[in-house]
Amino acid sequence: MTVPSSSGSLDKKLEALGVQVKDRPAKVPKRPMHVAIVGATGVVGRETLSILRDRGFPLASVKALASERSQGVHVPFGDDELVVEAVRPESFSGVDLVFFAAGGGVSKVWAPRVAEAGGVSVDKSSSFRMDPEVPLVVPEVNGHALAGFAKKRIVATPNCSTIQLVQALAPLHRKAGIERVVVCTYQAVSGAGRGGIDELERQVRDLFNLRESKIETFDQRIAFNVLPRIPAKDPIPADGTTGEERKMIDETRKILEAPALRVGVTCVRVPVFNGHSEAVHVELGQALSPEDARASFAAEPNLLVIDDPARGLYPTVEDASGEDRTLIGRVRVDDSVPDGRGLAFWVVSDNLRTGAALNAVRIAEALCADWL
Repeated sequence: MTVPSSSGSLDKKLEALGVQVKDRPAKVPKRPMHVAIVGATGVVGRETLSILRDRGFPLASVKALASERSQGVHVPFGDDELVVEAVRPESFSGVDLVFFAAGGGVSKVWAPRVAEAGGVSVDKSSSFRMDPEVPLVVPEVNGHALAGFAKKRIVATPNCSTIQLVQALAPLHRKAGIERVVVCTYQAVSGAGRGGIDELERQVRDLFNLRESKIETFDQRIAFNVLPRIPAKDPIPADGTTGEERKMIDETRKILEAPALRVGVTCVRVPVFNGHSEAVHVELGQALSPEDARASFAAEPNLLVIDDPARGLYPTVEDASGEDRTLIGRVRVDDSVPDGRGLAFWVVSDNLRTGAALNAVRIAEALCADWL
């Protein structure tokens, strides 16, 4: 099963709204870089390779790395293919930059080895996100934090749900200050990797054919269902907060440099293949109208405002799939907060692209342009 891209519905909505999209030039590394991708056979690893090619990242060489069981597998890279190599200590000799798109255990073992070999790691796992000596970066929000990369030669990229949230929160925080955030997520099965995509497809087929369907990746059936537990099988601590919810709370505070920010989160897995959605309610430090909020969002190069519900114009996961920008709509007053300090809005993003691989590549572009 491949994850479908947008059908063009986004272009139609932008045309109806008269929105002119302007691309923000990518930062360009000062020289071609020797690059490796660990986890190159996974959905995020493959997307990273695709984005490196699409954005013209200057490559002196590129290695596709994975576990020994994937050695010899071919992965696409533009019109060519790369042969996957097993990760070994010598894999990082002469490599400038390594993208980690595998599990946290892999990053913990190999990212320090990359530093010893003189390279820098951009890690998608949760292993180093809350390490005070490792920058946790969404470049358009806190790109200045990349200055701290040299302490461990590791840069962490946040959870996919956190990325789209802080992209939306940052302009509001700069404009009016944020005192409290309450967010409910509606997360696609691709966030659970290839197993999540395959399980939804298989269960839908089984149900339509009146067959019993196996439950493997999730803890209950995901087809035609919603599951308020992410990750599906991790133990939930005594306070009832799941691992995904805890990540969003802690990472949002770190990225916005607001350790006292009050954040409430409920994370839900929904039966769509790709694209995470979030319903966000914020309590601001001062009043801000929906019109001013939309203007603040629209001024951000990596946000698109699609907001005319009366005409059926608001963002959906279909619009977001394959899109490099995070989409925002349904911007309105939250009357539960006094003095006009409450806003509610809807945020949608491609979790594999914007929420994972693209953020990692943007980090690499900024890192190689300004620091390496």
